[in-house]
Amino acid sequence: MKHILITGASSGIGQALALEYAAPNVRLSLSARNHERLAHVADACRKKGALVSEHVLDVIDRPAMTKWLHTCDQEQEIDLIIANAGISGGSSGEDNWEEATRDIFTVNMAGVLNTILPLVPVMVERGGGQIALMSSLAGFRGLASSPAYSASKVCVKAYGEALRMRYARTGLKVNIICPGFVKSRITDQNNFKMPLLMESDKAAKIIRKGLSKNKAIIAFPGPMALAARLFALLPLWLVERFTKLMPTKE
Repeated sequence: MKHILITGASSGIGQALALEYAAPNVRLSLSARNHERLAHVADACRKKGALVSEHVLDVIDRPAMTKWLHTCDQEQEIDLIIANAGISGGSSGEDNWEEATRDIFTVNMAGVLNTILPLVPVMVERGGGQIALMSSLAGFRGLASSPAYSASKVCVKAYGEALRMRYARTGLKVNIICPGFVKSRITDQNNFKMPLLMESDKAAKIIRKGLSKNKAIIAFPGPMALAARLFALLPLWLVERFTKLMPTKE
């Protein structure tokens, strides 16, 4: 039986991934902050034949995360951790922009560390396991349109790349997921046009396929991934001209 752990599983990509992997002979350990939504996802996964345990907690709670991760792994060795939980700033004009900025860095960076660090040495010791970090196409470059969000995702992407190289010979697989706009509670907050907006179930299938092939970076949709890579290569003076045309977020 394969054991998969997913944070932020109550909505969006996390929910879609839980449903994508749910099947007989699959054990799912799911977490999120919202009890009602998480319970709904867990029940839907059980109906597909999966063995499911759900836990309500916040990824920024380091002691609680460490305890939960070790408990899940002791019950059955975890094969795949998907550090999915994350937040984004709302549209521009927030009065609490400083707090929003600090929250984004805390959840998107410290939350990822709290999700993976407790079990990295465990997986390395047993010579196997897989860890997937949720970054974004915004993680290819710091963006004036979303300074905190893009910077936090740049950090996640760079850290994932470094971990992949560091542990390549140990048997531990590390992958970075870089989605474009995917239908979720986060994108529902956006008040601007989102090119190539993708349904979450389609995104989950792309991610699962990429993880099964151990792709270093799972970036999609294709046209936007290419644009993000090219954008990252441009000199700053040219990027500054483009930023004047972009909507702003935290």
